[in-house]
Parts: sequence; structure tokens; C-alpha cells
Amino acid sequence: MSVRYAKKAGKGVAVAALATGLILGVSGCGSEEQPTQNKPSATTSAPKSSGGGNTQPQSQEPAEVLAVLKGQDGFELVVNVAERDAGGFLTVKGLLKNTSDEPRAVPAGVRGNETEVLKHGNSLGGATLVDLQGKKRYYVLRDTDGRPLTTTGLDIVAADASTAVFMQFPAPPPTTTAVSLQLPTFDPATIKLS
Repeated sequence: MSVRYAKKAGKGVAVAALATGLILGVSGCGSEEQPTQNKPSATTSAPKSSGGGNTQPQSQEPAEVLAVLKGQDGFELVVNVAERDAGGFLTVKGLLKNTSDEPRAVPAGVRGNETEVLKHGNSLGGATLVDLQGKKRYYVLRDTDGRPLTTTGLDIVAADASTAVFMQFPAPPPTTTAVSLQLPTFDPATIKLS
């Protein structure tokens, strides 16, 4: 067998394998089967950022308010959820409200001053939890690229509107039942943990 013949045969096998893969991929994508109606749809646990002025006035408030942090220019952070999960994290969820009568930009200070966090735009990356009992401070978690695990892309909040936000921290020990939530440019507030 000559070298030229072996090269041609190798190309033919590669083309055949590629064509087979494409045919199988296309046939798998063309399924006309309808999803089962009684299966719940997949959801994410983290609210999406709603920067760019896409905020809406809230028609229904969540039932429980754990804390309200007062900020500058009419901003308030209303905390509705502070829950631990099995992975050792604590997720804080709530609403960032603009209580003034005109649209306002979210203060840039809420993202903190860490270089890694600043690279990823306006967020709540400057938030911390302080365990007064354990005398320890917890910072918002970051992913491997340095992005804070919190709502990002915060921009303008319309007058008398709010946007859903979240922040994820390492969970304090189970013996800690309350922490102080601190966010730059906002007054701190104590929240009870679930």
C-alpha cells in the first residue's frame, strides 16, 4: 500500500465519521415529542439582573421582610430571604427599591473596591455579612473568573420601582442565628438566618 493511498483512505474515513455524526446530531434535534405537562419546568435559584431601567413597579410584596437597609438618594434594600443550603452557602434575596420620584442610578459604591469585582461592572459585590457572635466577616463569593455571586448589571432603577437582587456568601456556623448585613452606601441591618 502506497503512502498516497493511505492518506486518501484516512481522509475518507474522517469524512464518513463526520457525516455520520452530523446525521445523528440532526436526527436527535428534530424530535417532535411534546414535553410532559406535569413535569415542572427547570428554574434557576438566582434572580436575573434587571439593569438598564427594566424595573417595574411592584404590584405584590413578598410576605416576610427580614430587614430594610436605607441607602442614599431614596434607595432601600428590602431583605426577604436569608437561607442556608446544603452546600455550605447562605443566599440573601430581596428587592432593591428606588423610593424617590425620579429614576436613579444605583450607586457605584455598592460594588465595593476590590479590583477583581470592579472589572465585572456594577453589582452588589461590596456586600458583607458580619457574625458578631463569632467575630467574623463574610464577603460575597466569587467564581473562578472573579465575578461576584450576586446580581450584576445594575444600572438605573425607575421612580417608585424595584428590582429583584441576590447575594451569596459562605454560610456562618449553624450556631449563628443572626448576622449584620452591610452594603456600602447603605445603613447596616441585622437579619435572622433560617
